Amino acid sequence: MEKITSFTIDHIRLIPGVYVSRKDQAGDSCITTFDLRMTSPNDEPVMNTAEVHTIEHLGATFLRNHPVYGSRVIYFGPMGCRTGFYLLLAGDYESSDIVNLMIEMYEFIRDFEGEVPGASPRDCGNYLDMNLPMAKWLARKYLDEVLYDITEERLVYPQ
Repeated sequence: MEKITSFTIDHIRLIPGVYVSRKDQAGDSCITTFDLRMTSPNDEPVMNTAEVHTIEHLGATFLRNHPVYGSRVIYFGPMGCRTGFYLLLAGDYESSDIVNLMIEMYEFIRDFEGEVPGASPRDCGNYLDMNLPMAKWLARKYLDEVLYDITEERLVYPQ
């Protein structure tokens, strides 16, 4: 069997960033998959499930309600390795195209107050596994260390 695309990326050299993971054709449409890498793989500790779950709820809520991108969102969710998230958008995009959207989203998470949307037994299958303070801390870290002054090396996978 061939390795899938995400297993061909050099995770030893990969640093936190915003990367185009792949582009797929679905009929006449292109779907762009983004790798929103928040931690350095195999170097930093991975994110715990509670903060990943919280970021997922807040990020998905923000994205699906976004006035420009809301109708283009196919999926937003965590990587199994817990080092980041995948965002799938309808359309043909480059990493730099969504940096401002990611800044908006992570500022929304960083500044969020109140009950996490969907964090109830009726709305979620694991609603108690949430950690808003840590999600906010991770969002702030990603903004400060990656998004605010993003460089080319954080927009293109290492070769």
